[in-house]
Amino acid sequence: MVNAKINGIEIQVEKGTTILDAAREKGIRIPTLCYLKEINEIGACRVCLVEIGGKKNLVAACNNVVEEGMEIFTNSPKVQSARRTNVELILSQHDFRCATCVRGNDCNLQRLARELNIIEIPYKIEIENQPWDHSFPIIRDSAKCIKCMRCVQVCDKIQTMGVWDIINTGKRTSVSTVDMQNIEDMDCALCGQCITHCPTGALRERNDTVKVMDAIMDPDQIVIAQIAPAVRAAWGEGFGLSTEQATVGKMVSAARQIGFDYIFDTDFSADLTIMEEGHELLERLSHEKDAKMPMFTSCCPGWVRFMKSQFPDYVDNLSTAKSPQQMFGAIAKTYYADILGVTPDKITCVSIMPCTAKKYECAVPQVNDSGADRDVDVSLTTREFIRMLRAAQVNIDTLEEDAFDEPLGIGTGAGVIFGATGGVMEAALRSAYYFVTGKNPGADDFSIVRGEDGIREVTVDIAGTPVHAAVVSGLGNARNLMERVSRGEVSYDFVEVMACPGGCAGGGGQPIHDGLELACQRGQKLYALDKGSQLRFSHENPAIVQAYDKFLDRPLSHKSHELLHTRQAEWDL
Repeated sequence: MVNAKINGIEIQVEKGTTILDAAREKGIRIPTLCYLKEINEIGACRVCLVEIGGKKNLVAACNNVVEEGMEIFTNSPKVQSARRTNVELILSQHDFRCATCVRGNDCNLQRLARELNIIEIPYKIEIENQPWDHSFPIIRDSAKCIKCMRCVQVCDKIQTMGVWDIINTGKRTSVSTVDMQNIEDMDCALCGQCITHCPTGALRERNDTVKVMDAIMDPDQIVIAQIAPAVRAAWGEGFGLSTEQATVGKMVSAARQIGFDYIFDTDFSADLTIMEEGHELLERLSHEKDAKMPMFTSCCPGWVRFMKSQFPDYVDNLSTAKSPQQMFGAIAKTYYADILGVTPDKITCVSIMPCTAKKYECAVPQVNDSGADRDVDVSLTTREFIRMLRAAQVNIDTLEEDAFDEPLGIGTGAGVIFGATGGVMEAALRSAYYFVTGKNPGADDFSIVRGEDGIREVTVDIAGTPVHAAVVSGLGNARNLMERVSRGEVSYDFVEVMACPGGCAGGGGQPIHDGLELACQRGQKLYALDKGSQLRFSHENPAIVQAYDKFLDRPLSHKSHELLHTRQAEWDL
């Protein structure tokens, strides 16, 4: 143990503890801009500077450790002056038109400038402007970049994609894509983790809310919304609501006030995915010598993009089942269009997703099979949904409970847990057991696949047949597993992969809380909803049963293959 003082308070911490961590243990706040624990501890922003007794120069608290007898001052006049100067210098190279910034109300830099009472910039304003393709799902605004390096480190260390890098040197040092390539020419998975870890508005998703409002205001269009499972676990965060306050019913009620004609649940098509994917898994297992094994889940477009660019020899191992988003669009513009008695072009299908890669997916020509230009016209992130609620002046405090419309609003607990890492695997195993035995397992019999580990390996028994499975979240972990698979070190039957750490609950389109990773807590909310659901098996969803009886015939039928399946090898990147 090491003894020291912080602001006159005696402390005792383990050897190797950083000054920043030691201060936080005592409830002493040291502001930071670039710091991400165990990811970005480089002291680049110089905001966490502290004074050490007997030393002339200030040091960064994030990457200097507490030493025996050290006297630390976190807010001395010298520290305050240096901190203020450093933030002023950062602002001198930052586009601080905060009123029109998507991060205007939760920007770390803006918050820090207010705390330091900075109301004028005494330095020459020099703002960088790099060109960018604003049709791309992820938008980078170099004028708002503070060169904190978070995007670089998250992309390299967590997702292992290496999209971002430092360019130039000295005063001209900046951040851009590697070798300043055009982003559309790079192997970006569109996971959006760079966005959720950016402290400012330098990175954001493409804004598609105007397209949605244009459709809502078009009297000739029927605008329907599907809301993904993980959105219900996070939408309330944008309004400071507790779990008890941010109910599914209030979410639906809020969405209705935006102006959607019908509001449906992506849980419905998650259940549909299980029906198709579960039967596909059993078919592959029964023809294992000829089938591409292991079978990988295919509902995460970030993971599909990763597989196509990094491990193209395994693309045919992906399940041919479309994602729930795309299955919903195909059903909405065929089966549901028939129910309404309209042609597909009269329906605008909007998806509200925890994801940025879904914006790419809905534009892939090879997943649009309804006869309309697109099965899903627009995909919004949870953050865009929250911004639309604010723009619609929705009074969250007076919301009443409302229900999804039917029949595409009926979902099961199995569909709900799609939003948590391991949820697709668990839902598929629940129904696969039924498909083989004709009876349901215990609803929680396969909960062994749950957990926070980036890679989880399990063997489960389905009617005497062992199924070797793995659950992976985060592309760095996916790379690790795929390298082991390609070397023949491991063998599986079924693998679930989600591009974002923690699965969709931690998706790149979810609300941003600086320094907090909330995927686990959101996932627990989804498991609680599953636990309290009257229907916990996808094959028991009455709307799914009806859809097969009246329209699709059966899982893996010709109609199902036509509308609900795809060949990812043919997708354009």
